[in-house]
Amino acid sequence: MGGEYKIDKLKRKILALISKNARIPYLEVARECNVSRAAIHQRIQRLTDNGIISGSEFIINPKKIGFSTCAFMGVFLEKASYFHNVINELENIPEVIECHYTTGNYSIFVKLLTRDNDHLKEIIADKLQSIEGISRTESFISLEERIKRQLPI
Repeated sequence: MGGEYKIDKLKRKILALISKNARIPYLEVARECNVSRAAIHQRIQRLTDNGIISGSEFIINPKKIGFSTCAFMGVFLEKASYFHNVINELENIPEVIECHYTTGNYSIFVKLLTRDNDHLKEIIADKLQSIEGISRTESFISLEERIKRQLPI
């Protein structure tokens, strides 16, 4: 897309409402914004078409389904040319839920969710350390997530 998309007052209010509750009925958004349901539908469609918003999702609580360890891992590559191979391999590990190409000490920064510390150790030893191109990793276990939010609108 490129460039910045102009967000007027109405679109800003719509984004604020739907980012708090993706399941909010369009009629309720329309009432809050003092416009018709059709106008809301059109604006949300334009926001979607322009890539400002995408989809909606249910958030699964990992602890409720047995994934109690959240860890972050800095990945050092042997050479920059291994980047694409390493990313492709990381995509095949379901416990890897985020992956960022970064500046600084690490080439790649990864977020993982595992059942427990033993499961994390298995992922590191059996999967991550066998990926061609990774020279070493540095792990950090999250003790508690205190802030998680959408971009403020």
